[in-house]
Amino acid sequence: MTQHQRLLIIDYGSQVTQLIARRLRELNVYCEIHPYQKVTESFLESFAPKAVIFSGGPSSVFAEGAPSVPMSVFDMGVPILGICYGQQLMMHLLGGKVDRGHDTAEFGRAWVTPTDEKLPLLDGWFEEGRERVWMSHGDHVSAIAPGFKVYGTSPNAPFAVTADPDRHFYAVQFHPEVHHTPRGALLYENFVKLAGFTGDWTMGAYKDEAIRRIREQVGDAKVICGLSGGVDSSVAAVLIHEAIGDQLTCVFVDHGLLRLNEAEEVVSMFRDTYNIPLIHADEAELFLGELDGVSDPETKRKIIGRLFIDVFQKHAGEVGGAEFLAQGTLYPDVIESVSFSGGPSVTIKSHHNVGGLPEKMGMKLVEPLRELFKDEVRALGRELGLPDSFIGRHPFPGPGLAIRCPGEITREKLDILRKADAIYIDQIRKHGLYDEIWQAFAAILPVRTVGVMGDHRTYDFALALRAVTSVDGMTADSYPFSHDFLAETSTRIINEVQGINRVMYDVTSKPPGTIEME
Repeated sequence: MTQHQRLLIIDYGSQVTQLIARRLRELNVYCEIHPYQKVTESFLESFAPKAVIFSGGPSSVFAEGAPSVPMSVFDMGVPILGICYGQQLMMHLLGGKVDRGHDTAEFGRAWVTPTDEKLPLLDGWFEEGRERVWMSHGDHVSAIAPGFKVYGTSPNAPFAVTADPDRHFYAVQFHPEVHHTPRGALLYENFVKLAGFTGDWTMGAYKDEAIRRIREQVGDAKVICGLSGGVDSSVAAVLIHEAIGDQLTCVFVDHGLLRLNEAEEVVSMFRDTYNIPLIHADEAELFLGELDGVSDPETKRKIIGRLFIDVFQKHAGEVGGAEFLAQGTLYPDVIESVSFSGGPSVTIKSHHNVGGLPEKMGMKLVEPLRELFKDEVRALGRELGLPDSFIGRHPFPGPGLAIRCPGEITREKLDILRKADAIYIDQIRKHGLYDEIWQAFAAILPVRTVGVMGDHRTYDFALALRAVTSVDGMTADSYPFSHDFLAETSTRIINEVQGINRVMYDVTSKPPGTIEME
């Protein structure tokens, strides 16, 4: 467990709780998210947070069994910030009053104006007289608790910002963590300053701690790592290798669904640049054989996931006596594995990973990235000396090109797609746009269209180009390429890739679409 100053975020089921943690990590503050059910008096005592944040959530304080918190949290003498439901819960527990929504519900943008009272939490706010915020609440505070004062109001939230500065209790009805509250990050910065955080959470310190913990956990045992070639598993592998050297062997499962020259690049980087023992499991024939004729996206994912485990097990057996399995598990995976409600959630699409391996193989897990968000993994990769050209790569899904090839997968379609995708990414890099885009890729559509090339009729595949901007992948907007860029890119693809005669650009946002095609 980390020895840094720690902030506890109590999760009440908000869809954006992870964003709170991201804002704090950006301020070099170590924080953890825990569901309210887990936060008992003994947990609070052992966790010993330097400050606490209550997240928002969909519940009402009036509901039977409404999410709550031990009253001892208010006796710990640490600053507390309540957000949305968190504000209502604070008022409800501390002697204020909350009323049901009715005519005072607020959803979307709102403007908060200050009162005459000054509050350090709001330093830097209201320079233009009012601040834009993002509201999402039905119930509302109708009377504040004893000791609290009002520091900001909105048309439908007369207690938009309340606080008891003597006890360092703060509460806001809006969501400062979302980008729709433009100066929300400043509010969090003020809060951690008030709480006395020194910003001791850095990737340099984390790297040294992680290496020490890996050595303590593993000792002189052997470790195998499932390597996908993506940023997460690659950073995990390089970190573990720095800790234990040749006790680590990586197994790179090549399922034949990678991008152009990608397998060769991965093998070269790990064997030649880092001198990490690597088993290259070239199993393209196996994967493509079992995917032959399959068009349902969930079936594709399940086949790939099952075969990945089988292949990994087979080749991992070549590493005699390995006791540990290394995975690139990230903190969002850890959070999502502990459901807020304990109940089932809707499956949008199944995720491809090696989560089924430890139980089947009887191995212990090494997960050195499980405290990190994606951007922190990239920062750690830079600390480890991985090149920026690799660290800054756009996300690539575990099932690879299988989900960028809607409908049946064939070798012909994959070859066409690899070439077209390479040209598209080359165009984006050539125009200096790569780092402005969260993710960009081409997808070959399961239709053929009529065209004319050199006075001859063609009947070839249609290609869709996709590029999105995003803060966290939870929502996304299509990138606004110029018409000239799209026309130039389309011309290159059609001229240079045999088998495509039509190119389209996907402008769908997320939601309603997902970023990937399947």
